[in-house]
Formats: sequence, C-alpha cells, structure tokens
Amino acid sequence: MVKKVSKRFKWVVRTAFFIYIIYAYLTIYRQGNFFSFLVLNTFLAYLPVEISFHMNESQPKIIYWILFVCWLLFYPNAPYVLTDLFHLARMNPYDAATGLMKFDLHLWLYFTNLVISALACCLMGVWSLEYVTQTLQVRFRKPGLGWRTIIVTVLTIFSSVGVYVGRFLRLHTAYLFFDPGFVIKELITMWSPRMLAFVFMMFLLQMTVWVSITIGRITITNLDSKYNLQ
Repeated sequence: MVKKVSKRFKWVVRTAFFIYIIYAYLTIYRQGNFFSFLVLNTFLAYLPVEISFHMNESQPKIIYWILFVCWLLFYPNAPYVLTDLFHLARMNPYDAATGLMKFDLHLWLYFTNLVISALACCLMGVWSLEYVTQTLQVRFRKPGLGWRTIIVTVLTIFSSVGVYVGRFLRLHTAYLFFDPGFVIKELITMWSPRMLAFVFMMFLLQMTVWVSITIGRITITNLDSKYNLQ
C-alpha cells in the first residue's frame, strides 16, 4: 500500500509554488526581464506534481491511466528546468579588471531566482516520480527496491528524451494536442548519436538525484527505526 499523501502536504506544496510563480510574475515577467521564462517553466514543471496528487493505486483503472499518461507527458518539464541554469552565463559575474566575482546584488538575485526554481522543480519532480512509481508497483504487484529501480530507470529515460525535445526541438507538451502530426514527424527524425549522448547525460543527472534522495531516505528511516526517533 502506498502511503497516502496528506492534504496538508499538498497545500503546502501548492502554496509554495503559487507564491513563487506570483513573485516571479510581478518582479521578473512584468519588468520585461530576460528571465521571464521562469514563470512558464516553473508552472509547467509543477503540473506533474499536481497530477500525481490526484493519483492513487486504488482508483478506477481508466482514471488512473489517463492521469498517468498526463503525468508522463508533463513530467519532463521538471528536470527540464535544470537546463535553465545555463542562462546564468548571461550574467557575466566576473569583474574584468580583477577576474573576481562582482558583489552585485542584482546578479545574486537572478542567481537565487534560477536556483530556487531549478531545485524546487527538480526535487518535487523526483518526489512525484517516486510516488507514481510506487503506485505502479502496487498496480503490477511488483514490490521491492529492485523493481522500483527498474521502473524509475525506464521513466527517467523517457523524461531525458523529453528534456531533449523541449530544449532543442522547442516542442512543448501542448503541441501534442494542437499539431500532433508535426510533433510525430520531429520525433521520428530527431535520433542521432549526439542526441543519444545528451539523453544519456540527462539520464545520469536525474538518476544521481534519485539515488541520492533514496539513499538519504533509507538511511534516515533505518536510524529512526533503530533509535526509535519517531
């Protein structure tokens, strides 16, 4: 049985993302700042988290699988935000005379905005990945860490391809509904050794985050159990 997600947890996450998106809209988007993309990208990265809130292993199959397909289509938006960190290169943080970093609070504010979005979207995306994986394990009656790792691996490969599609083909999930023929054509012709190399790197990045979180969770759980800390 998958541990039920509490309403309090859901609303804390929703509120945090809502506050950040409103903040980004008022202080970045409305100012016509280059980093205005944070509003849309953060919202898209939050969608798979919200979708996972409505999934559970005991709901009717048709509802579950519709939600799962929606989650699968939107999930790549979560790790995609990590690639936004490349935009930090536009900030030119080094002093030309000294070669040292500038103490410019505007630069550090942009840095903070980007990293908050990237970390929140990535970590909550991994949470949704873990949660959805657990519901799949219950559905298919495949318990254990081994099966969990296999499912996460498959889903992460899919999301890595999705990151490539979003970053380099510039295809958003919504395009599937508005122009599916064009999307299918692009997906068929995109494969190349360079593309696969990028997908592999994104796969390694995401799996590193998932493995690190998994090790941390297991270690803390074991310590709590051993010393009766809960």
